[in-house]
Amino acid sequence: MLRDDQIAILYDIAQSIAFADDKEGEVQTLIVEGYVVKDGDLYELTEMGLKVVEEHVSQLSSSDHPDDG
Repeated sequence: MLRDDQIAILYDIAQSIAFADDKEGEVQTLIVEGYVVKDGDLYELTEMGLKVVEEHVSQLSSSDHPDDG
């Protein structure tokens, strides 16, 4: 299971947002684990990384709108 800071990095990559150099070690871990690939100087999410981001966004959306039951 990914930590919140790792999910934040995936989200930044998905949004094409640059991340701080101190996150480079985490990005390498995400590459090894199959969530990210490096294409030249760019980082891209794999299907697995994209799925994590989509699920996280979905969870955030559902928590913003709780059922009034």
